[in-house]
Amino acid sequence: MFPAASLLTIIPLALSITASPIEVVNSPITLPIARRLNVSNGTINFLQQDRDRITALKDRTLKHSGHNTPLTNVGNIYLIAVGVGSPPTTYNLIVDTGSSNTWIGANTPYAVTKTSVNTRQPVSVSYGSGYFDGNEYTDTVTLGKGLTIPHQSIGVAVDSSGFSAVDGILGIGPVDLTAGTLEDEPSTKIPTVTDNLHKQGTIHYELVSISFEPTTSTKVTNGELTFGGTVADKHVGPITYTPITKTNPASGYWGIDQSISYGSTTILSSTAGIVDTGTTFIPIATDAFDKYKSATGGTPDAATGLLQISSAHYKALKNLNFHIGSETYTLTPNAQLWPRALNTALGGSSKALYLVVTNIGTPSGEGFDFVNGYAFLERFYSVYDTAHSRVGLAKTSYTDATTN
Repeated sequence: MFPAASLLTIIPLALSITASPIEVVNSPITLPIARRLNVSNGTINFLQQDRDRITALKDRTLKHSGHNTPLTNVGNIYLIAVGVGSPPTTYNLIVDTGSSNTWIGANTPYAVTKTSVNTRQPVSVSYGSGYFDGNEYTDTVTLGKGLTIPHQSIGVAVDSSGFSAVDGILGIGPVDLTAGTLEDEPSTKIPTVTDNLHKQGTIHYELVSISFEPTTSTKVTNGELTFGGTVADKHVGPITYTPITKTNPASGYWGIDQSISYGSTTILSSTAGIVDTGTTFIPIATDAFDKYKSATGGTPDAATGLLQISSAHYKALKNLNFHIGSETYTLTPNAQLWPRALNTALGGSSKALYLVVTNIGTPSGEGFDFVNGYAFLERFYSVYDTAHSRVGLAKTSYTDATTN
């Protein structure tokens, strides 16, 4: 477990605004994100976790079917320390752009304090790889030393599964994703942490931005989550925005339209998918995946399920290009590899070359044809702009880094 105190270090809360409607010199709230590969119980089937998550994302009506349902523990997670209550108890929460409810109690019990209010509303969310059932409270949420959000809705888990050694989730997806999670008021949308920071005047812009760095360690603080602005030294060149796609079901998330080419060959025509911190790899539609597999010479590895390539194939590997709006975001050959130092966490061979592009399991044209997951986001700065219904991306100093 990483020290909570180090995760509560924040940049000073300066609310100065530059001429840009988005970029600020000092972010209003910037908090470190720690990546953890939960390998305490041996190897992790990340591929199956991604598939379970995508199934749940595609079908927002998915409900867990009881305690006998086999569920995998979350293995590849990105945590932030959040205080709840007065005085606050610190909870280590998964940062999730694919959901919007904030909840606690999977590991550290909820501490009722003078600011706790039980709304008497049952709340429930399924995530494919896990779920929680519990009760809604409102309470004071603390992001960093002294910065509080009073009366924030939180779920308090009575029962949960699939969340080993973490306390819950900080949901930073679109607020519409909270509809249907209150069992007695299914049409009600629950204001997110981002919503309330904006409504209460703490941040001037209703957006969050995320910076990751590539890593070859199972436990490392290698990211930052920023509320209300962007951080200039975390990206190289301008941030380019693209509107949320209008294609369902991707439109319900941080969904965008893009096409993908391998070298100069288009493998996925312009279609809808999502940007998601909770997905480990880069799943793409089956027809696009088959083209990528053929072009790279990759063969499925029995131990990990990932495509494995030889050294000769790696030397011949071409750039993988994501065409989004007027911009192209390129994963170099090295960026298409899973970090070799982490191969054994997957149950793979320590010296093998595994690719991070995977099969989403359905053909293109279904409105959810790709997920730009962590393997993409560790190479690009990302911005999730609620006010303007758009996603921003920019290159970073790690875009072309050779780390894998």
